[in-house]
Amino acid sequence: MLPQGITLSPGGARAYVANRGSDTVSVIDTATDTVTATIPTGAGPDYVAISPDGTRGYVTVSGAGLVSVLDTATNALVADIPVGDGPTVAAVTPDGTRVYVTQQAGTTVSVIDAATNTVTDTVPVGAGGTGVVITPDGTRAYVACFSGSVSVIDTATNTVTTTITAGDVPILLALNPDGSRLYVTNAGSSTVSVVDTATNAVIATVGVSAQPRFLAVSPDGAHVFVANAFPDTVSVIETATHTVVENIGVGAGPTGLAVFPDGTHAYVVNAEANTVGVIATTVIPDQGSTAGGATVTVTGHHLANATAVRFGTAQAAVTANTDTSLTVTSPAGGGVVPVTVTTPGGTGFLGTFYYVPLPALTGISPAAGPVGGSDDEIVITGRNLSGAINVYFGSTRAVIQSVSDTQVTVRAAGAPGPGGVAVTVITAGGSAVGLTYTYVSQPTVTDISPNTGPTSGGTIVTITGTGLAYTEQVTFNGVLAPFEVVSDTSVVATSPPSGAAGPVTVMVTGPDGSTPSGGFTYVADPDI
Repeated sequence: MLPQGITLSPGGARAYVANRGSDTVSVIDTATDTVTATIPTGAGPDYVAISPDGTRGYVTVSGAGLVSVLDTATNALVADIPVGDGPTVAAVTPDGTRVYVTQQAGTTVSVIDAATNTVTDTVPVGAGGTGVVITPDGTRAYVACFSGSVSVIDTATNTVTTTITAGDVPILLALNPDGSRLYVTNAGSSTVSVVDTATNAVIATVGVSAQPRFLAVSPDGAHVFVANAFPDTVSVIETATHTVVENIGVGAGPTGLAVFPDGTHAYVVNAEANTVGVIATTVIPDQGSTAGGATVTVTGHHLANATAVRFGTAQAAVTANTDTSLTVTSPAGGGVVPVTVTTPGGTGFLGTFYYVPLPALTGISPAAGPVGGSDDEIVITGRNLSGAINVYFGSTRAVIQSVSDTQVTVRAAGAPGPGGVAVTVITAGGSAVGLTYTYVSQPTVTDISPNTGPTSGGTIVTITGTGLAYTEQVTFNGVLAPFEVVSDTSVVATSPPSGAAGPVTVMVTGPDGSTPSGGFTYVADPDI
């Protein structure tokens, strides 16, 4: 199936899932969480945009270069609109009159007249346009482009009026309910850019886990949910502080994401598992330290005048209260407990809270890497690491690739300079320290002695320089040589045999790259 994007109908009665692998769209009855229809499409459907009145769906069919129009009453495709190479995501204007469609394979956005099902305009944007959203007042469309920018289109003139520099490989977008904030997932840097739409300036950058994809904002605007394709999690960002407060484990390869209009749950498309998962969003975060003290948002209905909020039997302190949400401070506790709210109308179950013990770290491998950062995976082992929110090497955030209760796999970003830094893993249960990661500069070589030897090999050579403690290999003319690290300034290697006499280059390789250590000359063995 390889499901991709997911979209809810107005009111949330149905969900539409584009299945790129099977060339279909699945229709889900959200009251029963069952698929009620499977609609064949052209090759490679990516996304379904639903009109504001819910009567039409617009299916981007990337492999066929089309947008197919879906009659949601009959679940039949009623028109095909050619739009160019690689249509990816579509967005319908609030009045339902136009549809804006990105083309990831090109550099334009197509504008469709919904009355005639024809393309009436083409807007040049950056290369690799993917995500598109339209402001609640319909005056602007924002387009995320792989080239590193977000294009702002004036929908009155269909011209780009501003280009916003986002993170590395901006891919998808979401607006908060009043349109004042735009959230952009940056797949290359594993971050979310926060844009003030009044000024079109990036006001914050929030680190999430590897390969963020679709994102969605809660109806009250308090949280942003981000699907992270690599570690199989959904990051929950608190919009007031621009911080990740929770990573929720989901199925394999989450991509699409949709929060229900009442804010109580969300659908997550797990592309690798070919499933759609349901996550409860009534208690955010739904885990915290056994010592208590976590700020928790409880979402529901008829919550005004709440007289008590309990985590199990312990009462939480209420700091804010509306008819649909409560902000509370979790009490101390342990285990898994129900969260209940008592109002003059009675007591209701709102969700579950998980008390998490403090994490502990036991090891890291490798324990060193290049100053410039590395794409190599680093494994941190320990206890109680599930749900890890962030990992830091010194003050530098490392990108989480995978998580279990006993290990976290990350990739390290660059550092200001060489040296050892503290490793910190942050979970809902607290922070764990006690390990060191060493950033290493490229080695330098000042001398090699002796610098000659027989072609039969076996010459013991001392290589002198700096930054040699983390030497990973030594080669003579590309041939691996046995070696031993003596100190940070000295390595001893044994020359391998050579098929011919003459000078060769000796290379020393460390975590930050290779350094030629000068010449070594093979001389012919004496013969009779």
